[in-house]
Amino acid sequence: MLKKRIFCLCVAVVCIVFIIGMGAKAEESPLTATRDMRVPLIGEDAPAFTAETTEGIITFPNDYKGKWVIFFSHPADFTPVCTTEFMTFATMMPEFEALNCKLLGLSIDSIYSHIAWLRTIREKLEFKGMKNVDITFPVIADLKMEVAKKYGMLQPSASDTKAVRAVFFIDPHSKIRALIYYPLSNGRNFHEIKRLLIALQTADANKVATPADWQPGDDVIVPPPGSCGVAKERMKQEDKDVKCFDWFFCFKKLTKEMAPPAPKK
Repeated sequence: MLKKRIFCLCVAVVCIVFIIGMGAKAEESPLTATRDMRVPLIGEDAPAFTAETTEGIITFPNDYKGKWVIFFSHPADFTPVCTTEFMTFATMMPEFEALNCKLLGLSIDSIYSHIAWLRTIREKLEFKGMKNVDITFPVIADLKMEVAKKYGMLQPSASDTKAVRAVFFIDPHSKIRALIYYPLSNGRNFHEIKRLLIALQTADANKVATPADWQPGDDVIVPPPGSCGVAKERMKQEDKDVKCFDWFFCFKKLTKEMAPPAPKK
């Protein structure tokens, strides 16, 4: 009887140890490790951080007050898709600068890896006629994943060690205005990134909205009226610059002075 009790006790101890061990493994899993991460939402303040970059230490957002920022992550240095993206962004950098917008990159690599990769791009690589490309916007070295976690750039179902291709549009007041996520395997559409930036600036400057497939120079949407009286008056108004199909569905043209610069073809 005593032997039987001792045997049962041993089995119970083994089961408890096994359960504790499995729990510890679950806590260490990539999914559990990222449960405390959260993607910043549209309209929220952009998370603040201080980081080492290829252009020195930056304090965000303080160093970018009054500027729009395109903050983007890439999976890794010395990878082909990321290389084409960086060459494209660097080539378009003057166009973003003309829109009062700064570029800021990030990956989970060391500062030395960044430097070596950017030198390789400048000295050896060519893509769609782009060569000798000098990348001068800052690239964050985020080996501890501290910044990537603040911005929800790690997605364990894709990779627990590489950031996905996230793009955050941050306005001069350090608010998140838009975000786009791409998988590891597909490069971003940089003309769409610029188009959306111009659309956001146009909407802010003129208190309008932009319709589907809007391009700079196209008509914009007049926001719907907030009362029956205003809706009735709108339909009676005669404005050569505004065309109303119904009380809620009105478009108008913008003068060149009212719209940001159009993208280069």
